[in-house]
Amino acid sequence: MDFNLVTLLAALAVAAGVFFTIVPVLPGSLIALLGLLGWAVAEGNSVGWTVFAVSGLLLAAGAAGQLVLTGRTMKRRQIPGTSVFAGAAAGVVLMFFIPVVGLPIGFAAGLFVMEFLRQRDVQKAVSSSAAALKATGAGILVEFGLASLAATIFFAALVFSSQV
Repeated sequence: MDFNLVTLLAALAVAAGVFFTIVPVLPGSLIALLGLLGWAVAEGNSVGWTVFAVSGLLLAAGAAGQLVLTGRTMKRRQIPGTSVFAGAAAGVVLMFFIPVVGLPIGFAAGLFVMEFLRQRDVQKAVSSSAAALKATGAGILVEFGLASLAATIFFAALVFSSQV
């Protein structure tokens, strides 16, 4: 199949998916997976389905790894979901006031405030917030790394099957 609109849209979805693993406003792995599925259906051959299967496994492993790494630390440190939700909400709100860095700053600030309100101790709040931020960062890096590998496989398939 020659380069077409479906290939372009799939490439944009994969690139956006990788981006949204770093800026977790939308589910990046799912966006990339849907783009790859659309491309595999349009491609309709073994290359398309093989790329979809391998990349899909990588994307699923990245999303699961992100959830497991983050969730395990949150559970071990007994950080409630409400603190994480408050951090995420503060991050989304601050993202509109401080472009680019508002999301991580808001997340950290919201998480700290909720942990301080819960524990009533600055040192404990700093400690649990730092642990949550490290776990979240590690999870994001795992998901980003595997999403980038999935994207590399997709773009390599485009190049080597003369799609571009």
